[in-house]
Amino acid sequence: MNAAVPPGGGQSGSSQREGGAGNDGQVRLTVQGQVATLTFDRPAARNAMTWAMYEQLATHCRALAADGSAGVRVVVLRGEGGEAFVAGTDIAQFRQFSNGDDGVAYEARIDEGIRLVEQLPMPTVAVIEGWAVGGGLAIATACDFRVATPKARFGVPIAKTLGNTLSAQNLAKLRAAWGLQPVRRMLLLAQILDADAALACGFLEGIHAAESLESEVAALCSRLAALAPVTQTVVKEALRRQTVEAVADTDDLVRLCYGSEDFREGVEAFVGRRPPEWKGR
Repeated sequence: MNAAVPPGGGQSGSSQREGGAGNDGQVRLTVQGQVATLTFDRPAARNAMTWAMYEQLATHCRALAADGSAGVRVVVLRGEGGEAFVAGTDIAQFRQFSNGDDGVAYEARIDEGIRLVEQLPMPTVAVIEGWAVGGGLAIATACDFRVATPKARFGVPIAKTLGNTLSAQNLAKLRAAWGLQPVRRMLLLAQILDADAALACGFLEGIHAAESLESEVAALCSRLAALAPVTQTVVKEALRRQTVEAVADTDDLVRLCYGSEDFREGVEAFVGRRPPEWKGR
């Protein structure tokens, strides 16, 4: 699920160890009235996700799902700092991987975390300022609605950087949200798509200037909170099931990619801030 672009080119992952909330960053949960907000807080690394942040996201989602009748009607997800929603997964963590099975286990673990976002009983809104790439794009795709500023950027440029791949479920969800050809551009061409492209295919609900973003998000949350919650819950779950239940098993392909020399080269090149040298094996 991870993605990255070369350092200096708007990286969508990070090997930085500093962060706005400590080395591992944090995912903060706040509640104001009927709206809960999950904030990805590691701005020094463009909110790149650490294992600890993924665990915190899962914990918060479980709590919100269990407490669904306590007055929260909408969940907003956003990044701290204004430069990124989530810029992928921290790349340095992949140095711990030794074979393809580690990749299969990682993708399954992240799929489970994303499923917890998707299965929140209340509508979810992703607020995207800057980069939403790799794991960040998967999290945004898991939300029901997405709004962005004009500087928002989307992609999974792993063919240019790490040489890994995505799980079958992640691919199916991206295809459902974007359409086949934009996903090909993001993955096969390592192309970063802008906010206009995301709006044109229906991925975004709207593009708003930074100065009007908060009022637009508040208005969308108010509309969602005024509608029938049981209807919203069951429609969300029905759409989720229709997207993932017929997904093919591609663990053999994930294992092949994460077990390759090219993947190990991609990780070391990214952490070392140099271009990778692909060998095709």
